[in-house]
Amino acid sequence: MKKTKYPIYVISKGRADIGHTANFMLKDGVKFKIVIEPQEYDDYAKYYDEKLLMVTPFSNLGKGSIPVRNFIWEDALEKGYKRHWCFDDNIHNIKYFWNGRRIVVNGNVGISAVEEFTDRYENIAISGMNYKFFVTPMNKKPFYQNCRVYSNLLIKNDLDFRWRGRYNEDTDLCLQALSKDLCTVLINAFMIEKNATLKMKGGNADELYIGDGRLRMARELQEAWPYVVEVSKRYGRPQHRIKFNWQHFDQKLIRRKDLNWEEIQNKKIKMKIQKLANVENKELEKDVDKFNE
Repeated sequence: MKKTKYPIYVISKGRADIGHTANFMLKDGVKFKIVIEPQEYDDYAKYYDEKLLMVTPFSNLGKGSIPVRNFIWEDALEKGYKRHWCFDDNIHNIKYFWNGRRIVVNGNVGISAVEEFTDRYENIAISGMNYKFFVTPMNKKPFYQNCRVYSNLLIKNDLDFRWRGRYNEDTDLCLQALSKDLCTVLINAFMIEKNATLKMKGGNADELYIGDGRLRMARELQEAWPYVVEVSKRYGRPQHRIKFNWQHFDQKLIRRKDLNWEEIQNKKIKMKIQKLANVENKELEKDVDKFNE
């Protein structure tokens, strides 16, 4: 099984007993750290080996997850890594898009595939996997370019900007990258399955989303990017919207010149589908057998 290349940080607060991301990564044998604040160390130590825990030097700053996100960035820089992963703690698994189906895969496979793809280009600042519910069976694109990346971000460490603000930090970070003519990539071939926002206790739900938090979130992003962001009401609640659906960011990916691109184009990830039960659908069984040939 191919192992991941870059350090993986799972940032978590108030969810010691429901750490979905940490649990699936442990099951899959993914190497990672759970990053927590010191006041919660004993809570998390009840559920996870102390070797998995990384403790911040600060606590309850009232700035959401921004301080811990910048903390892990500096940690990865100090350790000499080119990139680092920042994962939210509410992800259940990683899936692979195959033949119109979304199939659970070992986390190492999906994460390392994103790393390998990203490292083929000179100008990708941020990459990550799309949400499962945004990748439909009719999807034809293996990735989207120059858009937002949420909840699992592979970040280039030498960028001259950082996480900031209190709300919509993922969108803001991507906009910072795109405004500097760098690229972001959202992978559809692999995707994450996660809880919907506000469906779990802890995290930002307890600090940022209460009261009129949704409206404050949207307006803060609009104030930071007045020519790019507008505020509207969607699904019965205030929400930001990126004008022109991100399409005004049209910079192209730049291929590394030191790679053999003909070899890359013919390269395939070696995977096999494991049958967990008898397959009753005969057409599906034929597809599975063909995939495993």
